[in-house]
Amino acid sequence: MIMNGQNDPTASAESRELQKQIDYAARVRELNSKKRTPPAAFVETYGCQQNVSDSEKLSGMLRDMGFRLCGSADGADLVIFNTCAVRENAELKVFGNLGALKHKKRKNPDMLIGVCGCMMQQEHIAKTIEKKYKHVDIVFGTHALYRFPQILCEAMSGRTVFDVKDEAGAIHEGAPTERGAKPLAKVPVMYGCNNFCTYCIVPYVRGRERSRTPENILAEVREIADDGYKEVMLLGQNVNSYGAGLDGAPSFAQLLRMVCGVSGIERVRFMTSHPKDLSDELIRAMAEEKKICAQLHLPVQSGSDRVLKAMNRKYTRAEYLEKVRRIREAVPDIVLTTDIIVGFPTETNEDFADTMSLLKEVEYDMIFSFIYSKRVGTPAAEMPDCLTDEEKHRNFDEMLKLQNGISKRKNLKYIGTTQAVLIEGLSKTNAETITGRTEGGKIVNIMCPELTQTQKTAMCGIIRDVLITGAQTWSLSGKLK
Repeated sequence: MIMNGQNDPTASAESRELQKQIDYAARVRELNSKKRTPPAAFVETYGCQQNVSDSEKLSGMLRDMGFRLCGSADGADLVIFNTCAVRENAELKVFGNLGALKHKKRKNPDMLIGVCGCMMQQEHIAKTIEKKYKHVDIVFGTHALYRFPQILCEAMSGRTVFDVKDEAGAIHEGAPTERGAKPLAKVPVMYGCNNFCTYCIVPYVRGRERSRTPENILAEVREIADDGYKEVMLLGQNVNSYGAGLDGAPSFAQLLRMVCGVSGIERVRFMTSHPKDLSDELIRAMAEEKKICAQLHLPVQSGSDRVLKAMNRKYTRAEYLEKVRRIREAVPDIVLTTDIIVGFPTETNEDFADTMSLLKEVEYDMIFSFIYSKRVGTPAAEMPDCLTDEEKHRNFDEMLKLQNGISKRKNLKYIGTTQAVLIEGLSKTNAETITGRTEGGKIVNIMCPELTQTQKTAMCGIIRDVLITGAQTWSLSGKLK
């Protein structure tokens, strides 16, 4: 990309900043071109789909700056951990991996180590890295992602860089992206969150809601369609709030219809939807647009009205169930998934029983469940516990047992049906199998020993009719028709 906005007084601040980063990228590329072989970079991602999307941008910028991407920290000249702040386990894993790199750094002093993402937007975490992990060269937060070429250039000149300013504002477009394997591409439509659920750190580490313009979103979708991607997932902390910060912006339902109009895209998904903002307009769009997949992730978090209020979720159990009723009435074959927190502060066994009864009533296809993890700086961190750790783990296990039975029972109903499956590629565990997903997002393993490896590979990105012959708790199996 060539721009000339650096010294143009009429250029926007965003254009001037982009040009500055392009210039820094060119400097890094020049430094790397003088090396005997292209330096290797490894990016490890923790957390949500938004973090995955951010890592795709980091990888794209690294490739553009003359790095080759590798699959592990072993032998890498640059290691970047893109972190998640939602749960404590992810943080502990990052600290453990950083500690393990200390020995590698001693053996290879020229190696650069970086940590970025949501964890770094927490002041106490950034200070811990600075104090206890002296071998780390680069620390930057979610708001500094677009400045990565500058950050890396400064680190390569011998500086230790800390860039964790709380400055969420303008959205910077134009970063190169190294996308995941076809056929699915992820496209952020907005950043940040305004909901302030009492357990959640996201609004503090990703800032308030900011929306990309529909023009930029559609241009990116057309680009990925031209590149051969068949399926797009629109991302946001709460996609139903799309339009925040934009004058005259379309609603999210209208944006979905625009994306469906892009030639070459055959399936459209999105996540995540906050239940309080799930509109009848969006439900109509899902029912009317054939490209919108019959899949909805609708996080409930708890089945107890008292706990929902303590969580600041802004809906009741009855209101949530009414939205489930409306979406199932409009899209009868909808695959419904959710998030649930077990052991939220103040939750009692009676509250947990309300969650269990909700699971039985809704019958989700799948749940993503977690035992509550205290996040410093959130209101829930100051709330008292009612349950012991033993009770929380017992309840968690009981809930998984119930949901596993529901998931398996729902999958068994697919046996004997024909499903349109978008082929994703070869199985990683069985050379005679290819894998794909139904419109509802269910994984299908397809035995096809009669096909050559070349034929199997060529099917990636193609939608094929598959007769479902078996069902497991988390996947289906079948054969090509």
